[in-house]
Amino acid sequence: MKKIAHYIICFLLFGALTNAQEKGKKKDLGTKEQTKKIIIEHSDFIDMNQYEIPGATVFTGNVRVLHNGTKINCNKAYYFTDENYVKAFGNVQINQGDSITMNSRYAEYDGVDEFAFATGEVFLRSPESTLTTDTIFFDKKNQVAYYNSQGTIVNKENTLKSNSGRYFINSKKYQFTSAVTVTNPKSTIKTNHLDYYENSGHAYVFGSSTITSNDNVIYTENGFYDTKNDVGKLKKNSKISYNNKIIEGDDLYYDQKRNFSKGINNVKITDTVNNMVAKGHYAEMYRNTKTRKDSIILTKRAVVITKMENDSLYMHGKKILVTGPPEDRVIKAFNNVRFYKTDMSGKCDSIHSSNKTGITQLIGRPVLWNNDNQMTGDVMHLIGNNETEKLDSLKVLNNALIVQKDTLSKNGYNQIKGQYLFGKFKDNKLSEVDVVKNAEVIYYMYNDENELVGIDKKVCSSMNFEFEDNQIVSQTAYNQVEASTYPESEFPENARKLKGFIWRGDERIKSKDDIFPEEENILHEKILMESKKKSIEEDTPMETLKETLEYDKKNPKPKENKKK
Repeated sequence: MKKIAHYIICFLLFGALTNAQEKGKKKDLGTKEQTKKIIIEHSDFIDMNQYEIPGATVFTGNVRVLHNGTKINCNKAYYFTDENYVKAFGNVQINQGDSITMNSRYAEYDGVDEFAFATGEVFLRSPESTLTTDTIFFDKKNQVAYYNSQGTIVNKENTLKSNSGRYFINSKKYQFTSAVTVTNPKSTIKTNHLDYYENSGHAYVFGSSTITSNDNVIYTENGFYDTKNDVGKLKKNSKISYNNKIIEGDDLYYDQKRNFSKGINNVKITDTVNNMVAKGHYAEMYRNTKTRKDSIILTKRAVVITKMENDSLYMHGKKILVTGPPEDRVIKAFNNVRFYKTDMSGKCDSIHSSNKTGITQLIGRPVLWNNDNQMTGDVMHLIGNNETEKLDSLKVLNNALIVQKDTLSKNGYNQIKGQYLFGKFKDNKLSEVDVVKNAEVIYYMYNDENELVGIDKKVCSSMNFEFEDNQIVSQTAYNQVEASTYPESEFPENARKLKGFIWRGDERIKSKDDIFPEEENILHEKILMESKKKSIEEDTPMETLKETLEYDKKNPKPKENKKK
């Protein structure tokens, strides 16, 4: 009998509640903005004790609440009819269609603003991921969920942690703005601002950010990373650090699966093992982690700078290739190659330099200036000493010629010619030269008072010269020697230059800036201006921030729960 009375009371209470809702609906029909009332679809028990909870109806046991496509299940609920507001307790689950499910110990839902607040072991699930945190605010109208406490998101590829974040449901984008860490088996991302799209696995980072994997560390202040395909695009103050190389540039592209990196504009590659820096406005770098046969391709004002003792060698070519492991590095440069060092400079069509052999080959109209000496020939080999990092020797093959402008006469040139020339260096200065086969020499001779004694001309099979401070101090001729010394007045002008003589002093590279042709300097200035303009633009928000900015503009302050 008591049980029947209980059900009759519940039925009457439910009927009264339904009538109140219907009156509320009719009352609102004439208003411009109509708010749908919350519906309590089911409850095991109903209580309207206004003394204990004024203004609320208490529903207990298997409570189901409906409102505009949102379903709330819980153990107990307080429904404030006038405010169209619900407080839910115990095993709370909020569903929005099939896309969003949120579980918590406690929640509140505002039917007017369509705004939910959940706390206590909160789980927010989408088809792609699960968010775990202490408290979540859910703005249903704008389809945005956000939290300001430690949160962890887990999906198939990644685990994401942050101190605060937002989830834009329509675009399925998470945005984190404090102490963000993204980990997967291949890499770890750390930043203070990350936009992450869960469908594609695309991540956009802003501000100081690092991406760390087994093979490298990436730093950027504005970048994109595809967590599924391990591809990155970096834009601001970016660099990629490998075991012994660092690549920097305005725009960097990175493909971990292919071990490939690409840089565009103001690219700089630092090789810490070989004391080498490579620069250009376009670069590609391939890494082979098994064979260690890395390779670098440089174009657009390309230059390779190699540290040598207390000096540096600057080498430019329209295209430069650097290949091989540290102990067997090979540098190749093509088209209008120029190089400079404080005591040496030169030009040629192409260069091939091997770190293993220490041989640098100058090919195609090579010319070398060492202090006051100009050396030319069909092919030149410079041989270095890897231990001392100093120039050891020189080979000139076919049509070898050394020319030195005589500083005291008006148009005089000291000349040494032969088919082959072999030189030795001491402290990077030419100290000894052997001229082999068809040797010829023209030399201006002076006494101690710097008075011209005569012009010496010599022809023989081979000759040896010794130098001190760039001056010949000893010469020895071998086999079939024909030698004469002429007074200047008796030596015709047309005989004072050996066959094949050419003076290229006006082409001499006199500084590290001279290695670049004028057209490449113009390109360089244009790129610098574009980079400066781009840097200013990068300080403004990217397109990925547009959604956030629009939401903040419409909702400048976080929503607060109505019932405390």
